[in-house]
Amino acid sequence: MAQEQRLELRLSQKLILTPQLQQSIKLLQLPLLELLQDINQELMGNPLLEESVEQEPGEKTEAPEMALEEEAFRKPSDDSEAPLEKIFGFTTDNYFEERESDGRDLGYFNDGAEEVQSYLERNRKKPDLYEHLLWQLRLTSTPEEVGRAAEVIINNLNEDGYLKASPEEIAETTKTGMKTFGDALSLVQELDPSGVGARDLQECLLLQLKPLNLKGSLVESILTDGFQELEGKKYKHLASKFTTSIDDIFAAVKIIEGLEPRPGRNFSSDEPVHIIPDVFIEESDGAFLITLNDEGVPRLRLSNYYRKLLANKKSLGPEEKKFLEEKLRSAIWLLKSLDQRNKTIYRVTESILKFQDEFFRKGHKHLKPLNLKDVAEDLGMHESTISRVTSNKYVQCPQGLLGFRFFFSNAVPSSTGNISSSTVKDLIRKIVSEENPNEPLNDKKIVDMLKDKGISVARRTAAKYREELKIPSHAKRKKWF
Repeated sequence: MAQEQRLELRLSQKLILTPQLQQSIKLLQLPLLELLQDINQELMGNPLLEESVEQEPGEKTEAPEMALEEEAFRKPSDDSEAPLEKIFGFTTDNYFEERESDGRDLGYFNDGAEEVQSYLERNRKKPDLYEHLLWQLRLTSTPEEVGRAAEVIINNLNEDGYLKASPEEIAETTKTGMKTFGDALSLVQELDPSGVGARDLQECLLLQLKPLNLKGSLVESILTDGFQELEGKKYKHLASKFTTSIDDIFAAVKIIEGLEPRPGRNFSSDEPVHIIPDVFIEESDGAFLITLNDEGVPRLRLSNYYRKLLANKKSLGPEEKKFLEEKLRSAIWLLKSLDQRNKTIYRVTESILKFQDEFFRKGHKHLKPLNLKDVAEDLGMHESTISRVTSNKYVQCPQGLLGFRFFFSNAVPSSTGNISSSTVKDLIRKIVSEENPNEPLNDKKIVDMLKDKGISVARRTAAKYREELKIPSHAKRKKWF
């Protein structure tokens, strides 16, 4: 079959996301903190945007500088080379010389020197695990090759103090052999905190026995040869395996429970993460009020100065005019996108409030099954839009600080109708918290107790909910002593 080239005209419909639409979608799904970062970044890069500062009552609405700017724009001028000198009546050189003479540092010029910290600031910082170990390493007397390999090992520890890099990788990085690696690892494992430099939990616990003078004890035997039985709490098997009494096993396990499974935990510098709600729901006189959290969010407006500069065609060249026009379109679209974002979040919150009215009035037991499709149909929006609005956002309500996704859950059949899976999880959590720790309930018994309450779930469903709640199995929950 012969090949040929030809031209054809075809009509087709395609959905193309313009950069403006992509920005609008991005802003819609951003949580509050990330939204603040994006707004501040846009403020820095777009001269057409400025922050609207709220003025005190009785304060003049127009600064003298703005009056001078407007007066300058009213007068026709062909000089576009130095508009600032024309408007403000001085040159930039004179401005900086005048400010420099009184000893003030404006911060516009920096010689590259780092800011000097005070004594309290320098000593307030808590040393991390790596600094603590390197400090000890420098105090030891060891061959240079071993010390260099030990430093590489320390730099490859994770935040819990475990070594995740393989011996081959360490040896290849340090250009040394396996013997040097072994000596360096032994050196690191002798440092404080005890247990650091281990490759797994078993080795970590074993390293902590030497400072406690427990080498050769029953504790070491259990960690060495009975670790799997220890994990499964098979204490009778351990007693039979080591031909000892169950009380001796209990005493040894008690010591093991006092060991530190994460030796680097005390040196963690992680700060607690505080969640900022995006929406507040408050009850007043039997009605609920929805308030969007705009604390810290800059109030944006278009810059009058640059708008008038753009309107004055004689003062701008073609490139300057094109640049300002692009920034003006970008600023207007950003303001529209932010307004649309606020309206969408408000409407979605209002719809959730309508579906979950009993929850907000009576508590967690009255949470109803709800999915994204229900809210989307109620608002006439697409499910993907509802998904973007409800992801990574939180609402502060009378029941506490909750994520938007908390209000969406599957339906579980019960004697009184369908109930939310979140309600079932709360019941499972309550049942487990009230059980006898010496005789914990298995999944079948939990299912039977739920059935007594009129809730019908399968055993595998109850097990899945228990795992989602991070509740161990009944064998691992049992308290032997």
